[in-house]
Amino acid sequence: MTSFKTLDHADLKGKRVLLRVDLNVPMEGGHITDATRIDRVLPTIKEIADKGGKVILLAHFGRPKGARNDEDTLKPVAAALAEHLRRPVAFADDCVGPPAQEAIAALKDGDVLLLENTRFHKGEEKNDPAFAEELANLGDLYVNDAFSAAHRAHASTEGLAHKLPAYAGRAMQAELEALEQALGAPQRPVMAIVGGAKISTKLDLLGNLVSKVDYLVIGGGMANTFLAAQGKAVGKSLCETSLLDTAREIMSKAKAAGCQIVLPEDVTVALTFKSHAPAHVVSADHVGPQEMILDVGPKAVAHVEGLLEKCKTLVWNGPFGAFELPPFDEGTSAVAQTAARLTVEGKLLSVAGGGDTVSALNQAHAAQQFTYVSTAGGAFLEWLEGKELPGVKALSA
Repeated sequence: MTSFKTLDHADLKGKRVLLRVDLNVPMEGGHITDATRIDRVLPTIKEIADKGGKVILLAHFGRPKGARNDEDTLKPVAAALAEHLRRPVAFADDCVGPPAQEAIAALKDGDVLLLENTRFHKGEEKNDPAFAEELANLGDLYVNDAFSAAHRAHASTEGLAHKLPAYAGRAMQAELEALEQALGAPQRPVMAIVGGAKISTKLDLLGNLVSKVDYLVIGGGMANTFLAAQGKAVGKSLCETSLLDTAREIMSKAKAAGCQIVLPEDVTVALTFKSHAPAHVVSADHVGPQEMILDVGPKAVAHVEGLLEKCKTLVWNGPFGAFELPPFDEGTSAVAQTAARLTVEGKLLSVAGGGDTVSALNQAHAAQQFTYVSTAGGAFLEWLEGKELPGVKALSA
Protein backbone atom coordinates (compact mmCIF):
# COMPACT_ATOMS: atom_id res chain seq x y z
CA MET A 1 0.00 0.00 0.00
CA THR A 2 1.09 3.59 -0.64
CA SER A 3 2.67 5.10 2.47
CA PHE A 4 1.19 8.36 3.70
CA LYS A 5 1.78 10.87 6.47
CA THR A 6 -0.64 11.05 9.40
CA LEU A 7 -1.25 13.62 12.14
CA ASP A 8 1.64 12.01 14.01
CA HIS A 9 3.96 13.68 11.48
CA ALA A 10 2.36 17.15 11.60
CA ASP A 11 3.30 20.19 13.69
CA LEU A 12 -0.18 21.63 14.28
CA LYS A 13 0.27 24.32 16.93
CA GLY A 14 -0.67 27.77 15.66
CA LYS A 15 -1.16 26.44 12.13
CA ARG A 16 -4.17 27.05 9.88
CA VAL A 17 -5.22 23.47 9.09
CA LEU A 18 -7.46 22.93 6.07
CA LEU A 19 -9.32 19.75 7.00
CA ARG A 20 -11.36 18.06 4.25
CA VAL A 21 -14.25 16.14 5.81
CA ASP A 22 -17.41 14.47 4.51
CA LEU A 23 -20.42 16.22 6.01
CA ASN A 24 -22.79 15.21 3.21
CA VAL A 25 -25.29 13.91 5.75
CA PRO A 26 -28.94 13.02 5.05
CA MET A 27 -31.35 15.80 6.06
CA GLU A 28 -35.12 16.12 6.29
CA GLY A 29 -36.83 19.38 7.11
CA GLY A 30 -33.54 20.96 8.15
CA HIS A 31 -32.74 18.14 10.59
CA ILE A 32 -29.98 15.55 10.20
CA THR A 33 -31.42 12.02 10.13
CA ASP A 34 -28.10 10.14 10.38
CA ALA A 35 -25.03 11.73 12.00
CA THR A 36 -22.62 8.82 11.36
CA ARG A 37 -20.39 10.91 9.09
CA ILE A 38 -20.20 13.71 11.64
CA ASP A 39 -19.24 11.27 14.40
CA ARG A 40 -16.49 9.74 12.22
CA VAL A 41 -14.57 13.02 11.86
CA LEU A 42 -14.85 14.22 15.47
CA PRO A 43 -11.58 12.58 16.65
CA THR A 44 -9.54 14.36 13.96
CA ILE A 45 -11.18 17.74 14.61
CA LYS A 46 -10.63 17.39 18.37
CA GLU A 47 -7.02 16.28 18.00
CA ILE A 48 -6.07 19.20 15.75
CA ALA A 49 -7.89 21.70 17.99
CA ASP A 50 -6.44 20.21 21.19
CA LYS A 51 -2.93 20.44 19.71
CA GLY A 52 -3.44 24.16 19.08
CA GLY A 53 -4.27 24.07 15.38
CA LYS A 54 -6.89 26.35 13.82
CA VAL A 55 -9.37 23.90 12.31
CA ILE A 56 -10.78 25.08 8.96
CA LEU A 57 -13.29 22.55 7.65
CA LEU A 58 -13.84 22.03 3.93
CA ALA A 59 -16.84 19.97 2.82
CA HIS A 60 -19.40 19.54 0.08
CA PHE A 61 -23.15 19.08 0.43
CA GLY A 62 -25.60 17.84 -2.19
CA ARG A 63 -25.10 18.50 -5.90
CA PRO A 64 -25.38 22.24 -6.48
CA LYS A 65 -23.40 21.95 -9.76
CA GLY A 66 -21.15 24.93 -9.19
CA ALA A 67 -23.88 27.41 -8.24
CA ARG A 68 -24.92 28.78 -4.86
CA ASN A 69 -28.35 27.74 -3.55
CA ASP A 70 -29.99 27.82 -0.11
CA GLU A 71 -30.97 24.15 -0.28
CA ASP A 72 -27.37 22.99 -0.22
CA THR A 73 -25.92 25.33 2.39
CA LEU A 74 -23.79 23.77 5.12
CA LYS A 75 -25.00 26.29 7.71
CA PRO A 76 -27.38 23.88 9.53
CA VAL A 77 -24.59 21.28 9.60
CA ALA A 78 -22.35 23.73 11.50
CA ALA A 79 -24.91 23.84 14.33
CA ALA A 80 -25.21 20.03 14.43
CA LEU A 81 -21.42 19.67 14.36
CA ALA A 82 -21.06 22.05 17.32
CA GLU A 83 -23.57 19.95 19.25
CA HIS A 84 -21.66 16.70 18.60
CA LEU A 85 -18.28 18.33 19.14
CA ARG A 86 -19.43 20.08 22.31
CA ARG A 87 -17.55 23.22 21.37
CA PRO A 88 -18.39 26.24 19.19
CA VAL A 89 -18.15 25.95 15.40
CA ALA A 90 -18.00 29.22 13.46
CA PHE A 91 -19.42 29.40 9.93
CA ALA A 92 -18.19 31.38 6.91
CA ASP A 93 -20.62 32.23 4.11
CA ASP A 94 -18.13 31.15 1.41
CA CYS A 95 -15.13 28.81 1.14
CA VAL A 96 -12.91 31.38 -0.60
CA GLY A 97 -12.70 35.17 -0.88
CA PRO A 98 -13.30 37.81 1.84
CA PRO A 99 -15.93 35.85 3.89
CA ALA A 100 -13.49 32.92 4.31
CA GLN A 101 -10.42 35.15 4.79
CA GLU A 102 -12.08 37.27 7.48
CA ALA A 103 -13.46 34.27 9.37
CA ILE A 104 -10.02 32.59 9.35
CA ALA A 105 -8.27 35.79 10.47
CA ALA A 106 -10.56 35.82 13.53
CA LEU A 107 -9.61 32.28 14.61
CA LYS A 108 -7.59 31.61 17.75
CA ASP A 109 -5.56 28.44 18.28
CA GLY A 110 -7.97 25.54 18.92
CA ASP A 111 -10.95 27.22 17.23
CA VAL A 112 -13.12 25.41 14.67
CA LEU A 113 -14.57 26.98 11.52
CA LEU A 114 -16.74 25.42 8.81
CA LEU A 115 -16.53 27.01 5.37
CA GLU A 116 -19.51 27.04 3.00
CA ASN A 117 -20.08 24.25 0.45
CA THR A 118 -17.04 23.83 -1.83
CA ARG A 119 -19.37 22.72 -4.65
CA PHE A 120 -20.89 26.20 -4.85
CA HIS A 121 -17.84 26.87 -7.08
CA LYS A 122 -17.39 25.27 -10.51
CA GLY A 123 -13.65 24.98 -9.87
CA GLU A 124 -14.22 22.36 -7.17
CA GLU A 125 -15.47 19.47 -9.31
CA LYS A 126 -13.29 20.55 -12.26
CA ASN A 127 -10.24 20.36 -9.96
CA ASP A 128 -9.30 23.80 -11.31
CA PRO A 129 -5.72 24.64 -10.20
CA ALA A 130 -6.66 28.30 -9.70
CA PHE A 131 -9.50 27.36 -7.33
CA ALA A 132 -7.23 24.89 -5.49
CA GLU A 133 -4.69 27.73 -5.13
CA GLU A 134 -7.38 30.01 -3.65
CA LEU A 135 -8.17 27.32 -1.08
CA ALA A 136 -4.47 26.66 -0.39
CA ASN A 137 -3.90 30.35 0.40
CA LEU A 138 -6.25 29.96 3.37
CA GLY A 139 -4.13 27.38 5.19
CA ASP A 140 -0.66 26.19 6.19
CA LEU A 141 -1.37 22.44 6.15
CA TYR A 142 -3.88 20.14 4.45
CA VAL A 143 -5.47 17.12 6.14
CA ASN A 144 -7.84 14.79 4.28
CA ASP A 145 -10.29 12.86 6.46
CA ALA A 146 -12.86 12.17 3.74
CA PHE A 147 -12.16 8.70 2.35
CA SER A 148 -15.74 8.59 1.02
CA ALA A 149 -14.86 11.42 -1.41
CA ALA A 150 -11.35 10.12 -2.21
CA HIS A 151 -12.41 8.48 -5.48
CA ARG A 152 -13.09 11.93 -6.93
CA ALA A 153 -10.26 14.14 -8.16
CA HIS A 154 -11.74 17.45 -6.99
CA ALA A 155 -9.90 20.59 -5.88
CA SER A 156 -10.54 20.00 -2.16
CA THR A 157 -9.94 16.23 -2.27
CA GLU A 158 -6.95 15.99 -4.63
CA GLY A 159 -5.72 19.36 -5.95
CA LEU A 160 -5.01 20.82 -2.51
CA ALA A 161 -2.76 17.91 -1.53
CA HIS A 162 -0.25 19.06 -4.16
CA LYS A 163 -0.16 22.65 -2.90
CA LEU A 164 0.33 22.22 0.87
CA PRO A 165 2.01 19.68 3.17
CA ALA A 166 -0.61 16.88 3.13
CA TYR A 167 -1.64 14.37 5.82
CA ALA A 168 -4.30 11.72 6.39
CA GLY A 169 -6.78 12.40 9.21
CA ARG A 170 -7.59 9.69 11.75
CA ALA A 171 -10.74 8.44 9.96
CA MET A 172 -8.88 8.25 6.63
CA GLN A 173 -5.97 6.51 8.36
CA ALA A 174 -8.27 3.95 10.03
CA GLU A 175 -10.01 3.23 6.72
CA LEU A 176 -6.77 2.76 4.77
CA GLU A 177 -5.26 0.55 7.46
CA ALA A 178 -8.41 -1.60 7.62
CA LEU A 179 -8.52 -1.99 3.86
CA GLU A 180 -4.83 -2.88 3.70
CA GLN A 181 -5.38 -5.58 6.33
CA ALA A 182 -8.43 -6.90 4.49
CA LEU A 183 -7.12 -7.19 0.94
CA GLY A 184 -3.67 -5.61 0.66
CA ALA A 185 -1.83 -8.09 2.89
CA PRO A 186 -4.55 -10.23 4.47
CA GLN A 187 -4.34 -13.26 6.71
CA ARG A 188 -5.67 -16.25 4.79
CA PRO A 189 -8.06 -17.84 4.05
CA VAL A 190 -9.95 -14.74 2.83
CA MET A 191 -13.68 -14.69 2.11
CA ALA A 192 -15.48 -11.98 0.14
CA ILE A 193 -19.26 -11.76 0.29
CA VAL A 194 -20.66 -9.83 -2.66
CA GLY A 195 -24.39 -9.30 -2.85
CA GLY A 196 -26.78 -6.83 -4.40
CA ALA A 197 -29.14 -6.85 -7.32
CA LYS A 198 -27.02 -6.83 -10.46
CA ILE A 199 -23.77 -8.28 -11.75
CA SER A 200 -23.57 -5.42 -14.27
CA THR A 201 -22.81 -2.93 -11.47
CA LYS A 202 -20.10 -5.15 -9.95
CA LEU A 203 -18.22 -6.66 -12.90
CA ASP A 204 -14.94 -4.90 -12.03
CA LEU A 205 -15.35 -5.91 -8.40
CA LEU A 206 -15.88 -9.60 -9.15
CA GLY A 207 -13.03 -9.57 -11.67
CA ASN A 208 -10.63 -8.15 -9.08
CA LEU A 209 -11.74 -10.35 -6.18
CA VAL A 210 -11.37 -13.74 -7.89
CA SER A 211 -7.60 -13.23 -7.94
CA LYS A 212 -7.42 -12.03 -4.33
CA VAL A 213 -9.71 -14.20 -2.20
CA ASP A 214 -10.07 -17.89 -1.41
CA TYR A 215 -13.88 -17.92 -1.22
CA LEU A 216 -16.16 -15.62 -3.20
CA VAL A 217 -19.70 -15.89 -1.83
CA ILE A 218 -22.29 -14.46 -4.21
CA GLY A 219 -25.68 -13.41 -2.86
CA GLY A 220 -28.66 -11.22 -3.70
CA GLY A 221 -30.06 -10.94 -7.22
CA MET A 222 -26.54 -11.51 -8.58
CA ALA A 223 -26.63 -15.12 -7.40
CA ASN A 224 -29.71 -15.75 -9.56
CA THR A 225 -27.76 -14.86 -12.71
CA PHE A 226 -24.98 -17.26 -11.70
CA LEU A 227 -27.51 -20.02 -10.95
CA ALA A 228 -29.12 -19.43 -14.35
CA ALA A 229 -25.65 -19.57 -15.95
CA GLN A 230 -25.35 -23.08 -14.48
CA GLY A 231 -28.57 -24.02 -16.27
CA LYS A 232 -30.86 -23.76 -13.23
CA ALA A 233 -34.39 -22.37 -13.50
CA VAL A 234 -34.88 -19.17 -11.47
CA GLY A 235 -38.60 -18.59 -12.14
CA LYS A 236 -39.57 -14.93 -11.98
CA SER A 237 -36.48 -13.93 -9.97
CA LEU A 238 -34.40 -10.89 -10.85
CA CYS A 239 -31.90 -12.23 -13.39
CA GLU A 240 -29.65 -10.61 -16.01
CA THR A 241 -30.09 -13.10 -18.85
CA SER A 242 -27.82 -11.04 -21.13
CA LEU A 243 -24.90 -11.65 -18.73
CA LEU A 244 -25.00 -15.46 -18.46
CA ASP A 245 -21.82 -15.78 -20.53
CA THR A 246 -20.17 -13.15 -18.31
CA ALA A 247 -21.12 -15.13 -15.20
CA ARG A 248 -19.64 -18.30 -16.75
CA GLU A 249 -16.47 -16.39 -17.61
CA ILE A 250 -16.14 -15.17 -13.99
CA MET A 251 -16.60 -18.75 -12.74
CA SER A 252 -13.93 -19.94 -15.16
CA LYS A 253 -11.48 -17.19 -14.03
CA ALA A 254 -12.15 -18.05 -10.39
CA LYS A 255 -11.39 -21.72 -11.02
CA ALA A 256 -8.12 -20.83 -12.75
CA ALA A 257 -7.17 -18.56 -9.82
CA GLY A 258 -7.96 -21.20 -7.19
CA CYS A 259 -10.89 -19.16 -5.87
CA GLN A 260 -14.00 -21.11 -4.86
CA ILE A 261 -17.25 -19.43 -5.90
CA VAL A 262 -20.01 -20.16 -3.39
CA LEU A 263 -23.61 -20.08 -4.61
CA PRO A 264 -26.70 -20.95 -2.55
CA GLU A 265 -27.73 -24.62 -2.54
CA ASP A 266 -31.17 -23.70 -1.22
CA VAL A 267 -33.21 -20.51 -1.45
CA THR A 268 -36.23 -18.82 0.07
CA VAL A 269 -38.92 -18.14 -2.53
CA ALA A 270 -42.24 -16.30 -2.68
CA LEU A 271 -44.83 -15.44 -5.31
CA THR A 272 -44.95 -11.74 -4.39
CA PHE A 273 -42.29 -9.16 -3.56
CA LYS A 274 -43.61 -7.71 -0.30
CA SER A 275 -43.11 -7.85 3.46
CA HIS A 276 -44.32 -11.04 5.12
CA ALA A 277 -45.29 -12.59 1.79
CA PRO A 278 -45.93 -16.33 2.22
CA ALA A 279 -42.52 -17.91 1.64
CA HIS A 280 -40.91 -21.34 1.66
CA VAL A 281 -37.49 -22.89 1.17
CA VAL A 282 -36.64 -24.95 -1.92
CA SER A 283 -33.50 -26.45 -3.38
CA ALA A 284 -31.78 -24.07 -5.83
CA ASP A 285 -32.49 -26.80 -8.44
CA HIS A 286 -36.28 -26.66 -7.92
CA VAL A 287 -37.45 -23.04 -8.21
CA GLY A 288 -40.97 -22.98 -9.71
CA PRO A 289 -41.84 -20.96 -12.82
CA GLN A 290 -43.92 -18.42 -10.84
CA GLU A 291 -41.54 -18.17 -7.87
CA MET A 292 -39.06 -15.41 -7.00
CA ILE A 293 -35.83 -16.06 -5.08
CA LEU A 294 -35.77 -13.42 -2.31
CA ASP A 295 -33.22 -14.86 0.13
CA VAL A 296 -30.85 -17.76 0.69
CA GLY A 297 -32.05 -20.83 2.57
CA PRO A 298 -30.80 -22.42 5.84
CA LYS A 299 -28.43 -24.89 4.11
CA ALA A 300 -26.80 -22.03 2.20
CA VAL A 301 -26.42 -20.07 5.45
CA ALA A 302 -24.90 -23.09 7.24
CA HIS A 303 -22.44 -23.62 4.36
CA VAL A 304 -21.22 -20.00 4.47
CA GLU A 305 -21.00 -20.08 8.28
CA GLY A 306 -18.93 -23.29 8.09
CA LEU A 307 -16.50 -21.67 5.65
CA LEU A 308 -16.34 -18.52 7.81
CA GLU A 309 -15.19 -20.66 10.74
CA LYS A 310 -12.11 -21.56 8.65
CA CYS A 311 -11.41 -18.01 7.44
CA LYS A 312 -9.17 -15.34 8.95
CA THR A 313 -10.40 -12.37 6.88
CA LEU A 314 -13.82 -11.27 5.57
CA VAL A 315 -14.65 -8.47 3.14
CA TRP A 316 -18.39 -7.84 2.70
CA ASN A 317 -20.26 -5.74 0.14
CA GLY A 318 -23.96 -6.36 -0.46
CA PRO A 319 -26.76 -8.35 1.26
CA PHE A 320 -27.85 -11.95 0.59
CA GLY A 321 -31.51 -11.15 -0.02
CA ALA A 322 -34.23 -8.51 0.02
CA PHE A 323 -33.26 -7.66 3.61
CA GLU A 324 -35.61 -4.65 3.77
CA LEU A 325 -38.59 -7.05 3.64
CA PRO A 326 -39.01 -9.59 6.44
CA PRO A 327 -38.63 -12.60 6.40
CA PHE A 328 -36.10 -12.12 3.56
CA ASP A 329 -33.58 -10.56 5.96
CA GLU A 330 -32.91 -13.86 7.72
CA GLY A 331 -29.97 -15.07 5.61
CA THR A 332 -28.07 -11.77 5.82
CA SER A 333 -28.77 -11.48 9.57
CA ALA A 334 -27.63 -15.01 10.38
CA VAL A 335 -24.31 -14.71 8.50
CA ALA A 336 -23.73 -11.19 9.88
CA GLN A 337 -24.20 -12.41 13.45
CA THR A 338 -21.81 -15.32 12.90
CA ALA A 339 -19.18 -12.99 11.41
CA ALA A 340 -19.67 -10.61 14.35
CA ARG A 341 -19.24 -13.43 16.89
CA LEU A 342 -16.05 -14.71 15.21
CA THR A 343 -14.69 -11.14 15.15
CA VAL A 344 -15.39 -10.65 18.86
CA GLU A 345 -13.72 -14.00 19.58
CA GLY A 346 -10.59 -12.72 17.78
CA LYS A 347 -10.80 -15.36 15.04
CA LEU A 348 -11.77 -13.08 12.14
CA LEU A 349 -10.87 -9.68 10.74
CA SER A 350 -14.11 -8.34 9.23
CA VAL A 351 -14.40 -5.30 6.97
CA ALA A 352 -17.69 -4.25 5.38
CA GLY A 353 -18.91 -1.30 3.35
CA GLY A 354 -21.56 0.06 1.00
CA GLY A 355 -24.88 1.68 1.90
CA ASP A 356 -27.09 -1.43 1.81
CA THR A 357 -24.46 -3.49 3.60
CA VAL A 358 -24.18 -1.00 6.46
CA SER A 359 -28.00 -0.86 6.77
CA ALA A 360 -28.25 -4.65 6.75
CA LEU A 361 -25.51 -5.07 9.39
CA ASN A 362 -27.12 -2.41 11.58
CA GLN A 363 -30.47 -4.16 11.22
CA ALA A 364 -28.81 -7.42 12.31
CA HIS A 365 -27.23 -5.60 15.31
CA ALA A 366 -23.85 -6.82 14.05
CA ALA A 367 -22.13 -3.68 12.71
CA GLN A 368 -20.64 -2.64 16.06
CA GLN A 369 -18.82 -5.98 16.38
CA PHE A 370 -17.17 -5.87 12.93
CA THR A 371 -13.51 -4.87 12.81
CA TYR A 372 -14.32 -1.97 10.49
CA VAL A 373 -17.46 -0.75 8.73
CA SER A 374 -16.88 1.79 5.97
CA THR A 375 -19.40 4.57 5.45
CA ALA A 376 -17.91 5.24 2.01
CA GLY A 377 -20.07 3.96 -0.85
CA GLY A 378 -18.40 4.64 -4.20
CA ALA A 379 -14.87 4.97 -2.79
CA PHE A 380 -15.12 1.65 -0.92
CA LEU A 381 -16.41 -0.10 -4.05
CA GLU A 382 -13.70 1.40 -6.29
CA TRP A 383 -11.05 0.35 -3.79
CA LEU A 384 -12.45 -3.22 -3.81
CA GLU A 385 -12.32 -3.09 -7.61
CA GLY A 386 -8.58 -2.47 -7.36
CA LYS A 387 -8.77 1.09 -8.69
CA GLU A 388 -6.43 3.86 -7.58
CA LEU A 389 -8.25 6.58 -5.61
CA PRO A 390 -7.00 10.08 -6.55
CA GLY A 391 -7.55 11.50 -3.05
CA VAL A 392 -5.51 8.68 -1.51
CA LYS A 393 -2.75 8.75 -4.14
CA ALA A 394 -2.32 12.49 -3.57
CA LEU A 395 -1.46 11.84 0.10
CA SER A 396 1.39 9.45 -0.71
CA ALA A 397 4.52 10.34 1.17
